[in-house]
Amino acid sequence: MLPLVATQILWINLVTDSGPALAMGVDPEIDDVMARPPRGLHDRAIDLGMWIGIGVTGLVIAVITLLTMDMFLPGGIVPGGTDTFDVARTAGFTTLVFAGLFTAFNARSATSSAFRGLFTNRWLWGAVALAVVLQVAVVSLPPLQVAFGTAPLDGVHWLVCAGMASVVLWVEELRKLGILLATRRRADGAGARFRAA
Repeated sequence: MLPLVATQILWINLVTDSGPALAMGVDPEIDDVMARPPRGLHDRAIDLGMWIGIGVTGLVIAVITLLTMDMFLPGGIVPGGTDTFDVARTAGFTTLVFAGLFTAFNARSATSSAFRGLFTNRWLWGAVALAVVLQVAVVSLPPLQVAFGTAPLDGVHWLVCAGMASVVLWVEELRKLGILLATRRRADGAGARFRAA
């Protein structure tokens, strides 16, 4: 049994990539971009730090998606699951969609918190709201259930999916906090050396 069917994968690409990506094209500047030194002529557009961020985000999304499915399956790693495979797969599918939407907020800046200027882009919020409505429709309406291989979810399922998907946001917030603290330590060390000289 496959964790996702082909139509679900296509749906994830359509819902989590298209609308939010277009909306981020009109995102107002939230970082002090002009205060940063220019990138070197031979620097890569995607550097090692960005590759690490991509890898960590992908790994977190994979783990939370599979854990969500496991929670609802009987006999899984997480005990207590009593649902069918179709329900567990739908929960994993929904978690994956929601994680993509949380990642859209993370992607607004490589260093600033997703909560900085959170409500400055109404288009992004509109795209995310539309994606959530469409996901609810795909999971809840019988004709779309047949087309996308989904099963209805109850309130607990939806809460678990949203909560698990939000993990990608919190992990990225911790990464950005680490960058901020490291930058401050470097700045404080440079300031102390300057004063000592």
